[in-house]
Amino acid sequence: MSGSSATGPARRERRRRRAPLRGQTFAAIDLGTNNCRLLIARPARRGFRVIDSFSRIVRLGEGVSRSGELSEAAILRTMEALKICAEKMARRGVTHARCVATDACRRAANHSHFVERVRRDIGLQLEVIGTDEEARLALHGCLPLFSPEQRHALLFDIGGGSTEVSWVALPEKRNRQGGGRPEIVDWHSLPYGVVNLAERYCDGPVSFEDYERMAAEIAQNLVDFEQRNGISGRVEAGEVQMLGTSGTVTTLAGVHQELPRYQRQLVDGYRIDFDSLERAILKVAEMSLEERAAHPCIGPERADLMLAGCAILQGICRSWPVGRLRVADRGLREGILLGLMSQARAERHRAAVQ
Repeated sequence: MSGSSATGPARRERRRRRAPLRGQTFAAIDLGTNNCRLLIARPARRGFRVIDSFSRIVRLGEGVSRSGELSEAAILRTMEALKICAEKMARRGVTHARCVATDACRRAANHSHFVERVRRDIGLQLEVIGTDEEARLALHGCLPLFSPEQRHALLFDIGGGSTEVSWVALPEKRNRQGGGRPEIVDWHSLPYGVVNLAERYCDGPVSFEDYERMAAEIAQNLVDFEQRNGISGRVEAGEVQMLGTSGTVTTLAGVHQELPRYQRQLVDGYRIDFDSLERAILKVAEMSLEERAAHPCIGPERADLMLAGCAILQGICRSWPVGRLRVADRGLREGILLGLMSQARAERHRAAVQ
């Protein structure tokens, strides 16, 4: 009887804290250098339930590495996608939203003008976030995929204009109150993503020498980060897991599995060893541009960017030969949604106890 009476109030308290979020709808927009992606969700017992989504390759950062500005053509493409996002959000009755923009807007001298146009013409408030916040949100979104077996993790996100690499400490135990969560010990933002690297190296057929130069450039840019944290020693001791979130990684997982079409449920959380990863990369590299465009897991919008993404991935894997990679078809948007829901619960709880 004592156990029942002790757990009853605690259970009622947990229910009371969840109750205010019923009927509320949350949205997250991740506007990157290459993609514009939206998730709309409602709270569920474990996390949230997605009720709508949208993704379109807009190449907002096209040419930014050369001109230093967002082009009018890229802005118009992106605003068309953002209009669709806004319409979906209105139709779904979104009550809480956060819309973030990453590398392309960070780099572009005219990003303030673009943000104002989006606010004025579409009604969305874009927030240009720093690389540290980008890494933090990606970690938050990927938490369920970390294995408790290793105490350290390398988490990377290959974007269109940059690649974020995080060195993560994993606790021995996690509790239901949120304590013992993984923490970013250090992070590094590589100034290379699939768009700006492709603009430098992939304007036409890519030679083996050019590909190796790309991979070597990535590995060289990771040397200071490695030395600062002594990651290789942890890798040799078998204490490190690796998790990758990006279109490059998810696409290669689909290619490796020979999926007739991309299926998120078969990709998210998939584990692939480095030998299989190498074979998938070689398969993509041996395809012509037309063959990559026709592949059901690559498609025409990603075909000319795949080799740049593969080179970034190989630069990371060669720097830290963990031996196995876990694939995440999740990240920034999921991190935003979880953060919004946590904030809403805290605000409602504070209001209830006042």
